[in-house]
Amino acid sequence: MKLELPVLNQQALRAVHGRGHCIAGAESFNIEWLPPVMLIVAYAPLSDELINQLVQQLSAEPLVEGVFLQQRDQAMAPVNHLWGCEQTPTEVTELGLRYKVEVGTHQNFGIFLDMAKGREWVKQHAEAKQVLNLFSYTCGFAVAAIAGGAKSVVNIDMSKAALSVGRDNLRLNQLDDKKARFFGHDLFKSWGKLRKHGPYELVIADPPSMQKGSFLVEKDYPRIIRQLPSLLSENGIAMLCLNAPWLSRDFLLDAVASEAPQLKWLETVERPATVQEKSLDDGLKVLIFQNQI
Repeated sequence: MKLELPVLNQQALRAVHGRGHCIAGAESFNIEWLPPVMLIVAYAPLSDELINQLVQQLSAEPLVEGVFLQQRDQAMAPVNHLWGCEQTPTEVTELGLRYKVEVGTHQNFGIFLDMAKGREWVKQHAEAKQVLNLFSYTCGFAVAAIAGGAKSVVNIDMSKAALSVGRDNLRLNQLDDKKARFFGHDLFKSWGKLRKHGPYELVIADPPSMQKGSFLVEKDYPRIIRQLPSLLSENGIAMLCLNAPWLSRDFLLDAVASEAPQLKWLETVERPATVQEKSLDDGLKVLIFQNQI
């Protein structure tokens, strides 16, 4: 198969979003551009023929120095070297900001590139705001917010290791990490603590679709939305992200209408140009709401 690749530069991006089902033959994989290497992320077994075709095309790109394959369909999501440079990068740049990455150690490498427009939106709207970053992972939103002039950012995630990387990401960009707090706690046991540091002009919620033993999106996302009015300032903004392919935008809209009706939908954040989906209800959804008391 022959893929249509974007023009590459030194900025990381999702080069191919096959799982959006808009590219015939690529439905079972995505390709991430992590300069100077390409990472094919396969969610089902790929034939040797297809792998060879992908390597042949990717290796012909002038800026590509190595090609790797991650088998997300296998236990521990192993990463194998396919061609060229055998060293994966330890950091990437996206929209001028730097982020630590670690390919092959964990299922995810440190930044979700389909969320690039979300981080861009936060950078553009964070000036002088107190920000709450729920399920912060490696704090990509915190980096964008503080780079955009946020007054402070509270990050909460159960993974203290991810939060440690988040602190490193701030320092990597020479941003003031004193503007950030990091809480390695269970969110659902921390509402009181979070309220003490509020109210917040911007709350970001980007939960996992499913995390065994800690988060089920259908049950737990409405519980988060229920808390938003007590966390937000008057006219405060909530960015609600949803990446459960089996749920539509209406899931978020209905949950807000039921649990926090004073939040009014303002806009939907667009996806990156390379992240095409068949409809607005497929793939990643990012909706912006305002607290209108």
